[in-house]
Amino acid sequence: MANFNTHLGVATVGGVVTAGLGFQAGLWPWTNAFTVAGLVALGGILPDIDSDNSHAIRLMFTVLAILGVVISIGMYQSRLPMPWLLGLGAGTFLAIRYLGSAIFKRFSVHRGIWHSLLAAAVSGAAVSGLSYQLFQQPPTQAWCHGVALFVGACIHLLLDECYSIDLAGTRIKRSFGTAFKLFDYGSPATAVLMLLAFASLTPWLPPTEALLALVQHTWSLFVT
Repeated sequence: MANFNTHLGVATVGGVVTAGLGFQAGLWPWTNAFTVAGLVALGGILPDIDSDNSHAIRLMFTVLAILGVVISIGMYQSRLPMPWLLGLGAGTFLAIRYLGSAIFKRFSVHRGIWHSLLAAAVSGAAVSGLSYQLFQQPPTQAWCHGVALFVGACIHLLLDECYSIDLAGTRIKRSFGTAFKLFDYGSPATAVLMLLAFASLTPWLPPTEALLALVQHTWSLFVT
């Protein structure tokens, strides 16, 4: 499979291309293109979050910890004095970045559920919900953010599958098919958990009408 730098590099290029094409198609303003490119790049390392010794898990949990700090401070800034607020922010960061990542490492399996389209879709939905609810983005833009992360994750999965094909030796490695899959076929219980996670996100997601309109608009660009 590809290493961290390869995944990040390819996904970054994919993010720049996606952001540029979307801007040209009128899907988002140029100010939002940078966010889209960044989310595609972030999605490009997301599936390796289940690798214990991965740069990806450190980066992803750092991002999650920062988001946790923003959310916790936003919720309590009018109710707590500054010293307590700073303590809450620091405690939230440490809890998510170190305790959360340690628990995640303990119960995750590399190339398990996180190397799947289901996990990519649920992660994209979570980003759309955060964009819509926390950052107050319009519904269409919030869905664009979620789709951007999903695209980046798909780039990662496809790249891993490409590395499973030995062109020089004209053979297919045993790892072929373990990356780009619908869910972890060896552990269906993890798919159920992912579906439950998605169900819990539904009240926080942007209106689905905006997603359908986005899909229809994008499809019209390809057929016209």
